[in-house]
Amino acid sequence: MPSDCSDKSLNNFIKKLGFDKFSKELIQTAFTHSSFTKEQDLPYTKCYERLEFLGDAVLKMAVTDYLYQKFPDSHEGDLTKIRAVIVSDEILHKFAQKIDIEPYIKVSGAEEKCGGKKLESIQACVMEAMFGALYLSADKEALKDFIIKNLAPLIDDIAENKTVYNAKAILQEYTQSKSKDLPVYELVKETGAAHNKTFTIKVLYHNKELATASGKTKKHAQQQAAYMACQKLGLINKEGTINE
Repeated sequence: MPSDCSDKSLNNFIKKLGFDKFSKELIQTAFTHSSFTKEQDLPYTKCYERLEFLGDAVLKMAVTDYLYQKFPDSHEGDLTKIRAVIVSDEILHKFAQKIDIEPYIKVSGAEEKCGGKKLESIQACVMEAMFGALYLSADKEALKDFIIKNLAPLIDDIAENKTVYNAKAILQEYTQSKSKDLPVYELVKETGAAHNKTFTIKVLYHNKELATASGKTKKHAQQQAAYMACQKLGLINKEGTINE
């Protein structure tokens, strides 16, 4: 989809997401990167960073409420681990790609040439800023429903496959029990077009390679490499269950 950062286009996009009443000014701010405000000599308050701060809290509250209701018998620690994954940049980036926010993000000319609008970090920040803008100006229950409707399948997947998503933590706990040294993740290669890259990562411990894996983001590749390393070390069994 071609880029279209016009006010009308962005407003129509938000309406298609299911929001009829909202502050057009706040939404414009939510989709504006600081590089654009600097390039255009606009005030700091016209970039998304303050709204991102608010939206982060909105997202966490919506997810926390859902987890509390969805898993009434789960311990606080388990719920915290699931929430940490769900509110991560990686998951927010998946959300952003699902609804296709990229064409509406405003960045500087230089940032756009570098592919900034495609970056996981920027798209994740814009998502949080959009939540903040809608929290301030749209129906709060509709916003909560929108967040959960889109994240619920991912939440359920993470709840069922906690060991995959927590493999890095499991591996780190293991290495720290052996020594003070941590696992090291190294980028082996990246292939594919800028908008569809595949990253290959290897994880090492004491300079010994434990596993190598690939993924569409560096974080996903690291998770997969850690998971494979945990299986190799006998920390996780073939069924994906943590060995005690």
